[in-house]
Amino acid sequence: MADRKDKAPGREGPDAAALRGNGGELHQTEAAPERRLTTNHGVPIGDNQNSLKGGARGPSLLEDFILREKIQHFDHERIPERIVHARGSAAHGFFELTQSLDGFTRAKILTEVGEKTEVFVRFSTVAGGAGSVDTPRDVRGFAVKFYTKEGNWDLVGNDIPVFFIQDAIKFPDLIHAVKMEADRGYPQAASAHDTFWDLIGLMPESTHMVMWAMSDRGIPRSLRMIEGFGVNTFRLLNDRDEAVFVKFHWRPKLGLQSTCWDEAVKIAGADPDYHRRDLYEAIAAGDFPEWEFGVQIVTAEEADALPFDILDATKLIPEELVPIRFIGRLVLDRNPDNFFAETEQVAFLPTNMPPGIDVSEDPLLQGRLFSYQDTQLSRLGTVNFHQLPINRAKGCPFQNFQRDGHMQTAVPTGRANYEPNSLASEGEIGGPREDPAGGFRTFGLALDGPKTRLRPESFADHYSQARMFYRSQTAIEQAHIASAIVFELSKVTLAAVRLRMIANLRNVDEDLATRVAKGLNVELPEASEPAAPPQDMAPSPALRIIGKYPPSLKGRTVAILVTDGADGAIVEEVRHAVESAGGSVKIVAPRIGGVTLANGALLPADGQLAGSPSVLFDAVALIVSESGCAELVKDSAAVDFVQDAFVHLKAIGHVPAAAALLDKAGVTADELILDVTKSGKDFATAAATRQWDREPQVRSLA
Repeated sequence: MADRKDKAPGREGPDAAALRGNGGELHQTEAAPERRLTTNHGVPIGDNQNSLKGGARGPSLLEDFILREKIQHFDHERIPERIVHARGSAAHGFFELTQSLDGFTRAKILTEVGEKTEVFVRFSTVAGGAGSVDTPRDVRGFAVKFYTKEGNWDLVGNDIPVFFIQDAIKFPDLIHAVKMEADRGYPQAASAHDTFWDLIGLMPESTHMVMWAMSDRGIPRSLRMIEGFGVNTFRLLNDRDEAVFVKFHWRPKLGLQSTCWDEAVKIAGADPDYHRRDLYEAIAAGDFPEWEFGVQIVTAEEADALPFDILDATKLIPEELVPIRFIGRLVLDRNPDNFFAETEQVAFLPTNMPPGIDVSEDPLLQGRLFSYQDTQLSRLGTVNFHQLPINRAKGCPFQNFQRDGHMQTAVPTGRANYEPNSLASEGEIGGPREDPAGGFRTFGLALDGPKTRLRPESFADHYSQARMFYRSQTAIEQAHIASAIVFELSKVTLAAVRLRMIANLRNVDEDLATRVAKGLNVELPEASEPAAPPQDMAPSPALRIIGKYPPSLKGRTVAILVTDGADGAIVEEVRHAVESAGGSVKIVAPRIGGVTLANGALLPADGQLAGSPSVLFDAVALIVSESGCAELVKDSAAVDFVQDAFVHLKAIGHVPAAAALLDKAGVTADELILDVTKSGKDFATAAATRQWDREPQVRSLA
């Protein structure tokens, strides 16, 4: 990679042009002293867009005090909750390797087929605080701690394979912009506001990630139904220290599934803990979530031949170019015993890697290597956070000469607390020694070029993959992306920010920009000037949600709304059909005490109608009596229950006695409106999917 012909002369940060004054020079160099950007100690900053690297494509350097001060201050801004990824849910489980990567790596976790390794996995939202809701439009963290034989391996990623920024020095700016606005403390857990879109419009490198976040992946149905990605590019090293690049993937066995936007908003009100509850209850019921683990491996030569830079975290490798090799599985089979001790105190570090896995020069990853360790010192208050049970290495012993510190819980023995020492020859315990053969070794990267704050030319293309992502979606998903952007920008009060974003979108897709402009009722602005001309890449169908996975009821829940006098035999037939297809059933009744069926039997309820709206379920069945239906049509909760199910494109099963309720809710016939007296099995089949053809008649899309 060191001899890429595009490594020089490099570029300024992508927003440099937007920051220029009328004279064409960057305004920082022209600014009066009182307006000049400085460090906390008053040192003027000449470049706030790029970290200091050994060559344009080289690793970040420890001497970069501007990067360290900026990120260190950011890492310590709030205690004790995480600054980002504060709202989390987690579970214990195991990882089992099914195919060896021997020859590519010497890491035992990736070479010992059949070995089961204990793991702890934490899912999270990014923008909201610990007390926010589960279902905002947001990125989801997907962090896995493997307790391997060779120390802990923390694969700390997201449910989206790319990120907003190319260089870690921009991370504080990104999070400041998306978090609550500094002067008013809102909005919470939302990107639909001025400061976020102001920054995004000035950083075209974020465009690809914005496409993902505004897609249906930003509003997942369940944490059990999201993909996971390592995001950054890593290396694998074999016994001869030969290296290849690798991207890590998690793919859910239940398939990738999402909600509708209106549905996600209503879920937030009905059950703020919707995702957390779903994960916990599934594991408690023995319905263990599972993911396939896959890798994309490329050599340095193959990476050089790609039409983008593999070190750029705003880019992905399309599966059509490099297929994913699935080599293992992850199963979550045990809930935490204590939320604080485990879910809150778990500390993930990208620097936790066993021998045979190594980092790349990705400047976003390089900053993460410092930032995570620093954050844990702030959150957990001690250098000994690794001694907490949830963080402790379990697959192997850990020992060194590090001593004392706040909250030291170990009791080191022996006189020697340094290395090397010769006390073992005197009968003392000499302690552990370094292991040149089996220990961690770093890839021997040859560095070239001067120390610099430039980005390589190969990072300059900000729109080609955003275009590829958008054009890879189905027509329905494209409409959802356009509508999401219209909604978000409609919350922006600054007209110039809206127009700037539309100008950038013209470099992604003309139809998308036109849709957004029309949705906002503004004239289409001139396209912004891209740093590099966008290219038309081949579409990647693997990037879709709709049609990517076969419909299945596994992991999904059907609500049966019942009233006094309902036919119990039909209730049981529908229940059996749904459960036989792998789904679960919840009985919803006007009162929590349940209903008296037509045969006089009492049917207990799992939920009260007013507190169990249809947004909490994947499909509904209305098994009611005529007298019961007459009462329900006068109850707005019942009408909303049916109407929302219809508007959210779900299957609705019913008995003929429910006709008046269907009519009151505005339900019209289609393939997912079924009479369950004819076939409970047909309803169960329909319940596994959504009726996307219904959408144009129930909502306006951009």
